[in-house]
Amino acid sequence: MSLLEVKNLVVEFPGRRGTLRALDDISFSIAPGEILGVVGESGAGKSLTGAAIIGLLEPPGRVASGQILLEGQRIDNLSNDEMRHIRGRRIGAIFQDPLTSLNPLYTVGRQLTETILAHLPVNAAEARQRAIQLLKDTGIPAAEERIDHYPHQFSGGMRQRVVIALALAAEPKLIVADEPTTALDVSIQAQIITLLKNICKSRGAAVMLITHDMGVIAETCDRVAVLYAGRVAEIGPVHDVINKPSHPYTAGLMASIPDMTMDRERLNQIDGAMPRLNAIPTGCAYNPRCPRTFDRCMIERPDLMDAGNTRAACWLHANDKAQVAA
Repeated sequence: MSLLEVKNLVVEFPGRRGTLRALDDISFSIAPGEILGVVGESGAGKSLTGAAIIGLLEPPGRVASGQILLEGQRIDNLSNDEMRHIRGRRIGAIFQDPLTSLNPLYTVGRQLTETILAHLPVNAAEARQRAIQLLKDTGIPAAEERIDHYPHQFSGGMRQRVVIALALAAEPKLIVADEPTTALDVSIQAQIITLLKNICKSRGAAVMLITHDMGVIAETCDRVAVLYAGRVAEIGPVHDVINKPSHPYTAGLMASIPDMTMDRERLNQIDGAMPRLNAIPTGCAYNPRCPRTFDRCMIERPDLMDAGNTRAACWLHANDKAQVAA
């Protein structure tokens, strides 16, 4: 059974000049212990998907339709108070910049113990012991001393470890990690990714890893969802999506990654840019940039369809099993 299920999610931003649809009919699921990567260019809707799941959409953004289910329970229609109980306890969040996730006025120990006390049936002494153990688990040396330090006394990589400890404090079933390694050195990135993988596998937590870095996806994830203009362009096992992409957009992303074994002066690139929300073309949103476009792409919008081991929203696969949109 899926731990998280997102069904036909639509997120809209009402404005004076009409309503902008930022996420358009997104569906995917994550199983316990699985890491799903969500990748795409800036503006594809990656972080917005994460914010909708955590219940932290910036007003006037709202879930216009669709459902988000956590362990079979619908959570997209809960009140702020109800969602606050789920955040932290059942869903942990790791954000891009650890400085904005931590309160500079409190020691990391106080922030951890307050989170633990808010969600778990323990006393103050037990909460402190649990906080120390979390710091140890996330690779912070001399945790007994560091627990009384303030965020500014930690390096960037160590701060991100504290943020991961904070996300894990109440033993959530789902972790939403939004660009957790972007602000870090490459060597520290690898450590954080390994840490995230090990902790989640050992605890059986599901992870939604939002990133634009295909290297991180390849290293970390079991499956990957490629987003384009607020829709899922392709989803499937990470090995298949990377090595045999079925959507021209995914193929373009893969081709733009430097190949260390080849001697090339120029990198491949995808011409053009992601369409603005108020100017998404009819038919397939990728058609102005696609090298394999044909008539149907201009008129009809493809849904996800079987494409070998993955599923791709591309008319190139419509005839494989006569899967023509009804």
